[in-house]
Amino acid sequence: MPAPLLSLRGLSKSYVTVRANRDIDLDVAEGSIHAILGENGAGKSTLMKLIYGVESPDAGEMRWQGNPVAPSSPNEARSQGIGMVFQHFSLFETLTVVENISLIVPGKKRALVARIRQLGQDYGLEVDPLAHVHALSVGERQRVEIIRCLMTDPKLLILDEPTSVLPPQSVRTLFETLLKLRDRGVSILFISHKLEEIRSICDHATILRDGAVTGHVDPREHDAHDLAQMMIGRDMPAPRPFVPREPGPVLLELAGLDYQPDDPFQMSLKAVSLKLHTGEILGIAGVSGNGQGELARLISGETRRHAEARDEVMMFGQPVGDLGAAARRRLGFAFVPEERLGRGAIPEMSLSDNSLLTAHGLGLVRHGLIDRGAEDAFTRRCIADYDVRTPGPQAEAGALSGGNLQKFIVGREMELAPKLFFVSQPTWGVDIGAATEIRRRLVDMRNAGAAVLVISEEIEELFDICDRIQVIREGRLSPSLTVSETRVEEVGRYMIGAEEGAA
Repeated sequence: MPAPLLSLRGLSKSYVTVRANRDIDLDVAEGSIHAILGENGAGKSTLMKLIYGVESPDAGEMRWQGNPVAPSSPNEARSQGIGMVFQHFSLFETLTVVENISLIVPGKKRALVARIRQLGQDYGLEVDPLAHVHALSVGERQRVEIIRCLMTDPKLLILDEPTSVLPPQSVRTLFETLLKLRDRGVSILFISHKLEEIRSICDHATILRDGAVTGHVDPREHDAHDLAQMMIGRDMPAPRPFVPREPGPVLLELAGLDYQPDDPFQMSLKAVSLKLHTGEILGIAGVSGNGQGELARLISGETRRHAEARDEVMMFGQPVGDLGAAARRRLGFAFVPEERLGRGAIPEMSLSDNSLLTAHGLGLVRHGLIDRGAEDAFTRRCIADYDVRTPGPQAEAGALSGGNLQKFIVGREMELAPKLFFVSQPTWGVDIGAATEIRRRLVDMRNAGAAVLVISEEIEELFDICDRIQVIREGRLSPSLTVSETRVEEVGRYMIGAEEGAA
């Protein structure tokens, strides 16, 4: 039996009191697409950082093609033949494709351009080497990241949530590329929360729970429910049923909103119109970078309109376009931003103090003084009700895994019981158990009569929970699509501009 390409034995890593990885044993075979499954905080990201040389293990051994290795940096890992594409791309937008690649891959420009084109042709990763990155779609940017890795001739390619930013059509193209790479001898470590994708493309899966390996399986021999149960160690909760109801009054309306940002790399919004009623969930679908961030800031109040355009944003029947975020919250509005750290929470502050940012009106502040008891009780309720894995309310927000911090922020905002609730990327990087619970609670809010607006790049998520969907592309919104009468492929066509009505 041939030796595995990569072999880990007893790999461990701790951060103060948190044991992120505990005695990890893992073998990755040559020519294999190997999935790493686990809940948030299970240790997936830490393990990939150890393999890629971003972090160093406290104990254990790593063998590469049978020889012991200990990469101390990504550059050293690349020299061994290990490449990684992170979930959030690391490209300079003001540089061209070839200029970005030349930062890692040595060579003359003409030779690099030729090789980029050749790899694009070989693996279905066509991209213009001379194009500036800011002009590329998200799918094209991912191709640049993958090409950059391939130009270092990797034997192992690590992909962290590679489909999270892609429309369905681009996912199929990516999978065709990965199968070509596998057939040419490249092994792939594939991290994803999308279990059906793992079943369709991966031949092995290693399951992590609480930093330790709990199993090795062939995902093709198990359905998504079985894999989810292995990940979280319990039965999956059933989806929350929709309560049939007629939509009530309009709580949010955008009426022909036009917006030209000062930043040349941001997206202009053009004649954006939508209406959101009580007792419904409206989803905004779209490929990342098509104006979702700009739209979110205009709705939240982080970006204000001038007084003459204040009626382009209406909440609760009154113009709010020129009001800030705090004034809109006082009307009964709450929101969860896409960026967890910095906008959703302050990383250096405790969870308790982060509760104060938006929940101070629930009795956490009395006569100008913080009621520490009330603050602690509110924070503990968020931690318990939303299954936030943390040592306690005094833990720093920045010390939590991305998924656990997301659960805390969503819980904090839901505890405000808003009449109008807006959430951007509600389950980004959140494992399937927590994602299901967040979706159940959003449906509960809708069933109780709240108006809920969701921006998400997960089409399946929007089809699970929304009454209606609109697609944003190049700063414009599509017509409203009733979910019960719409297919996923139709939304995908709007996302790539193949529908004439997407203007």
